[in-house]
Amino acid sequence: MKTLSITATEEGTGKTAIALAVGLLARDRGVDVGYMKPKGTRLQSHVGKVVDRDPLLASELLDLDAALQNMEPIVYSSTFVENAVRGQEDPGELRERVRTAFDGLAADRELMLVEGAGRLSTGGIVELTDPEIAELLDAEVLLITGFAQLGDLDELLAAADAIGDRLAGVVFNRVTDDALDRLERDAVPFLESRGCDVVGVLPHERDLAGVTVDELAAELGAERLTEGAPESFVERFLVGAMGGDEALRYFRRTRNAAVITGGDRSEIHAAAIEASGVACLIVTGGHRPTASILGRAEQAGLPVLGVNADTLSTVERTEEVVRSGRTRDAETVRRMRALLEEHADVDDILGA
Repeated sequence: MKTLSITATEEGTGKTAIALAVGLLARDRGVDVGYMKPKGTRLQSHVGKVVDRDPLLASELLDLDAALQNMEPIVYSSTFVENAVRGQEDPGELRERVRTAFDGLAADRELMLVEGAGRLSTGGIVELTDPEIAELLDAEVLLITGFAQLGDLDELLAAADAIGDRLAGVVFNRVTDDALDRLERDAVPFLESRGCDVVGVLPHERDLAGVTVDELAAELGAERLTEGAPESFVERFLVGAMGGDEALRYFRRTRNAAVITGGDRSEIHAAAIEASGVACLIVTGGHRPTASILGRAEQAGLPVLGVNADTLSTVERTEEVVRSGRTRDAETVRRMRALLEEHADVDDILGA
C-alpha cells in the first residue's frame, strides 16, 4: 500500500481540490483509494456534530462509506486549540488516535490519501504538523504551493526542509501567464538542483481561484441592496479605510475585487462605483448607503451587499471565503482532475 500526504505551504492553494482529483485519477486507473484528513479545520455543523467539510466531499466523490470520526479523528477547533495550550490534550494519545483511525481506513486499500490542514505547520502545539503526521503514517508527501515571484521560493524551501526525504514532489497551482515563464525558466531548474522534484505546474483559472458575488453573498449571509452582476467574479478584497481620492486611485489598480467598508462611508462607496476593477461593494455595520449611492451603483451594474457584522469580522470571513475559492465543489474537483492530467505527471504522483 502507498500512503500519500498532500499538504500546502499556505491556505488557499487548492490543496483539497488537488487531493480529491488525485483520488479520482487513481480510481480511473483501477486503484482502490482511501482518504482521511487527520486534523479537521474546515468546520461546519452536520447532523448535530461539528465536522470538516472536506471528508464529506471525499466520501461523496470517492464512494467511501467510512465513519466521519475516523476520516477526521481530530476536530481542530478553537476550543481544541485552547485545551491543547492549557495542557488538556495529550499528544501521545492524539497520535495513537490518528494511527488507529488510519489503520482502520487503510485496510485492504492500495492508496491512502492523507490531506493536510490549511498549512503544513498546523498542529504544532500537539506535535502533529503535517510532516510529523507523514512520519507517523510512513507517507510520501506531495507539496502544493503557489508562485508569483522568485522570493516565494524561500517559503517553499523551508517547507521542503521540514518534510525532508519524504517529499515526493511539488505542484505549483494557479500560476498566472505573467509568472509562468519566470517559473519554468528560473524557479524549476533551481528547485531541481536542490532536490525538489516539480511534478506539476497548473495554470491559473479564474473560475477555480475565486467566488462569484452570489456565492460570496450566500457565505456572508448578506442582503442584496442592488442586483448588479451576480456572476461577477471576486478574487481578492480591499478594505476602504482611506479618503475618497486615495481610495479611487487604490481601487483603479486592482481587478475582480470586493471593497469592504462601513455603510456610512459614502466617499468610499462612490470611489468603488467609479473603479472598473471593483466587482462588488460590501457595506458593514447594518448601515444602508444613501438612495443616491444605491441608484448610481444600480446604474453602473455594481452589486452592493449589506451585512450586519462589523468591518473586521466581515474582512476575516471574506478572506476565508475568497482564499478557499471553489475548491470544495464536485464539479471543481472534476475540472482539477482534467488540469492535473494535462499539466502534471500523474503517474509520478501516484508512484506508477
